Amino acid sequence: MPEPDFPPTRAAGRGRGWYRGDLHVHSVYSDGELTPQQLAAEARAAGLDFLATTEHNASDAHGAWGQHAGDDLLVILGEEVTTRTGHWLALGIPAGQVIDWNYGVREEILQRHLDEVHSTGGLCVAAHPHAPYASGTFMYPYQGLDAVEVWNGPWSSELPWQADNETALAEWGRALAADIHHERWRPAIGNSDTHLQSQIGIAHTVVLAEELSTDAILAGIRAGHSWIAESAAVELSLTVSAGNHTAGIGERLTTGGEPAVARVDMRGVPSGVVSFHTVQGKIHSAPLPDTGEGTVQWHTTAAESAFIRIEVRHPEGRMAALSNPIILT
Repeated sequence: MPEPDFPPTRAAGRGRGWYRGDLHVHSVYSDGELTPQQLAAEARAAGLDFLATTEHNASDAHGAWGQHAGDDLLVILGEEVTTRTGHWLALGIPAGQVIDWNYGVREEILQRHLDEVHSTGGLCVAAHPHAPYASGTFMYPYQGLDAVEVWNGPWSSELPWQADNETALAEWGRALAADIHHERWRPAIGNSDTHLQSQIGIAHTVVLAEELSTDAILAGIRAGHSWIAESAAVELSLTVSAGNHTAGIGERLTTGGEPAVARVDMRGVPSGVVSFHTVQGKIHSAPLPDTGEGTVQWHTTAAESAFIRIEVRHPEGRMAALSNPIILT
């Protein structure tokens, strides 16, 4: 057998910036149809900077990715832990590590395995929490998890196994107010759950990281410095300003009681609709021009809005992008 060729944990020469990546990808090493070489080529073609290899309950693929990574594509080692009552992603685990999967919610041992991942600096994500098949619905509480995959694959689909993204997003959105109040909120991420050709990057997560490395990408996700896009054609910027201070996605803005202005700059969603969401739910919306490029602003206060997040949808209602919140105090 060939010697394992593990990918590097850092891409050289890539400093602070926004990086696009897909953290839920399967190959021929589990139930996918593409080889790592094919997936790497498709990831580059889709405009991605990183991906995570997440085979079901196995690490065999870890040693097959080294030759396909590069300074233009970071490969993060992971696993889709496919338990009897829900799936979760273990991201940034050591090469060759396998996280136990043979249990369900009644065993009450999930936290032990989350701690195992956290002990090595890894990230734990609830995967497709409302997938309509045996074991696909995530029955565990989110306590102890770092993020929730609210967007899995195409936003809407006629396929019977497609995750219910609307329900996952609504559930996560309802919990934000209480979670932010207790300073324990879990960021949302989006991934493709690729198994077939031409799926990778639909959807993906755009992360603000100090560099293109496993540690920096996971730190950006953990902090909520990220948003989700349906493709690399979609560009989004969200900031909130009050007085002389400005905050970006995942950050906290101290307004000092001054009025706050939320600004969204968009590209890639022709005739789309931008909506602003706060502790009161969806509170304001505005259209984008038919070019798909435009700026939308909305005024509020910290007393009215404990946080601001946005959704951008196509005219028929399909999601194009959504953000994690900016917190106002």
